Amino acid sequence: ISNAVGLPVVIDNDANAVALAELWFGRPEVNDARDFILVLVAEGVGTGIIFDGQVYRGQRGAAGEFGHMVIGSGAPVPCSCGSDVCWEAFSSERAAIARYVKLSGGSHQRITFIELVDRALAGEANAKTALVETARNLGIGISNLIIGFSPEAVVVGGEIARAWDLIESALTEAIEHSVRRGLPSARILPSTLGQKPTLHGALSLVLASKFAAAFAA
Repeated sequence: ISNAVGLPVVIDNDANAVALAELWFGRPEVNDARDFILVLVAEGVGTGIIFDGQVYRGQRGAAGEFGHMVIGSGAPVPCSCGSDVCWEAFSSERAAIARYVKLSGGSHQRITFIELVDRALAGEANAKTALVETARNLGIGISNLIIGFSPEAVVVGGEIARAWDLIESALTEAIEHSVRRGLPSARILPSTLGQKPTLHGALSLVLASKFAAAFAA
């Protein structure tokens, strides 16, 4: 790509990029935090980890693949890896759509997740049920992240954040049920980056690379 356009190119995992965008452009409770985790809900489920104000990428950039941790069995859709036990298979946009299609008797096969959220916000019962169940499973995975990392905050990003008023209760109840008493929890916050957080993430990667170059000079 760099050869084709004649410009430097920066590439990173989408969840890492969105986590960086939250650090730069997110709400004060997030960008003031030294340690937080961004959970990006899309076709899959990705996590971007911020430790001490920096993106944690791990060995060869492979950190944060928590979409593949096991939280149950018999998920409504297969994970991208083919398994039916992964967090992604229970909590992704695809999982929510599958739940809605099943609740609707097999109709609405071509519905998009944006349309599903729109219907839930308009009060459609099946759409609300599908989102709430997806949020409950999302909360189970987030509780594991809180237990393992003890972050100051967990930010939920993606289209699902637009339905925060509908899903917050189910999400937080699942987390409170799973995190043992006496252990610190974390603030659970919706992203404020809008419906296209990955665009903010791409911008943040460019800005970060420019500032890094300036500091190195």
